[in-house]
Amino acid sequence: MDTDNISLIEESSVTARGYRHRTTIPSRIYHFLKLKDKDRLRWIVLKDGTLIIQKEKPLLTDSVI
Repeated sequence: MDTDNISLIEESSVTARGYRHRTTIPSRIYHFLKLKDKDRLRWIVLKDGTLIIQKEKPLLTDSVI
């Protein structure tokens, strides 16, 4: 991993109850990514177990064009 590209490192826990498995987004990451309610995240797992979480870019609508 190239540490020159790292902006933040945070940890959180997973809550696994019932059929939903939830995790908390650390506050500093939430603000760094400028997340809002209803934003979507993409979860990517590499073969070596590395997890990448990306904020999905909003889709352009006809009103924006």
